Amino acid sequence: MSDITQMIAGIPGLLIAMVIHEYAHARVAVAMGDPTPRLMGRLTLNPMSHIDPIGMLCMFLVHFGWAKPVSINPYNFRNPRMGDILVSLAGPVANFVTAFIAMAVLFSVFSITGGMTHGAGMVLQLIIIYNIGFGVFNLIPIPPLDGSHVLKGLLPYELAEKMAGLERYSMLILLVFLLSPLPELILRPLVTGIWTIMSSILSVML
Repeated sequence: MSDITQMIAGIPGLLIAMVIHEYAHARVAVAMGDPTPRLMGRLTLNPMSHIDPIGMLCMFLVHFGWAKPVSINPYNFRNPRMGDILVSLAGPVANFVTAFIAMAVLFSVFSITGGMTHGAGMVLQLIIIYNIGFGVFNLIPIPPLDGSHVLKGLLPYELAEKMAGLERYSMLILLVFLLSPLPELILRPLVTGIWTIMSSILSVML
């Protein structure tokens, strides 16, 4: 598969992964009592409201990118600590659910028809890969990723405050992590493992 072919085939998967992720953050925040995402026009599946052009380009070129973060005000939540955890988990969970649905479609088509066109199969596979990858990456407990909010919400208050103090160095810490061998050693096996688990579940179901 040439790089340009993969780039084109990956556009739907990348758009879906980013939009679903940010929409899930917005939807859960509003459900928890914070109107901020709705007031800022983020309670929508319109890609133009969520996509950061530079972040999307970086995702294609260096496999690391970002969407426009959804602004929230945790103090509007009925339970600010729990609300922040649930909103943070909503994005990755939505990505995993989307990947599972796409894989179910892939399995079902093959089961019913015995195959599909190469292009359609490639697009579906990349939807699965991008969504699993996006979900796993955002669960890393490094600010400003979702995993850091989850961890901060679970830690005792004193430790959470110390972790919040590291946020000023967040981009540096994240860059060091991305340039280290850790993504290859940790993230790739996790993505492969989640793909295998989903495949096993669907094999039993279908």
